[in-house]
Amino acid sequence: MTRVLLYTDQPVLAKGFAAIMSSVAEFDLIGVCYASALLAETLASTKPDIALIDLNEEITLEGLADARRRAPNVRIVLWVRAIPLELAYQTIRLGVHGILRKTLSPDVMIKCLQRVAAGEYWFEEALGARLEDAEVVPLSRREAQLVNLLAQGYKNKEIAYALGISEGTIKVYLSRLYRKVGVKDRYELALYGLRSGDLAQMGYAHPAQPRRGPQAESKAPVLVLERAGGRAG
Repeated sequence: MTRVLLYTDQPVLAKGFAAIMSSVAEFDLIGVCYASALLAETLASTKPDIALIDLNEEITLEGLADARRRAPNVRIVLWVRAIPLELAYQTIRLGVHGILRKTLSPDVMIKCLQRVAAGEYWFEEALGARLEDAEVVPLSRREAQLVNLLAQGYKNKEIAYALGISEGTIKVYLSRLYRKVGVKDRYELALYGLRSGDLAQMGYAHPAQPRRGPQAESKAPVLVLERAGGRAG
């Protein structure tokens, strides 16, 4: 049986998902995490086969990367309202196994989870085509580190601190990269970097002192679902 954990901040959504899971014998919903700050810890302690993550504003790339580090064997599926191409690049580089739109039917959701449970990846055909059409840009390791930090929204001063070089050197790197890949600004450079294979090879690089959002201080509870006959999982 495939053990599934859901992250969401919406109790009504969690109840609906629990109802769907209860109708499929091959899945065991072991619990629901309502706190983004506790997601990585919960995945590491409960060790589900699949984590379905409701991608809301509380979930950051840094948080997803932390979850991947602490629970590397958990297959992550993102549950999203829309799939911007830049989001797809960023999360695929982190190693997610699927991106599922909330507008799809319960039958499609179940099919997605079945595929992921079988070791496959789930990306809609249209998204897959857009990813395949993306231009690959070869970057050096240092360039890839810089572009990765750009994609996370860091400023020049923060990137310089993270990489241990001067802010002036960062500006030189950026000017050189703009010409190298033929882009006009930081945003386009970040997208080009996310499309290149270099970031996938080097993994998700963090600054020496990663920033934390205000949600890192919250301590909302983790709800473990109750079943007839005892506690789940």
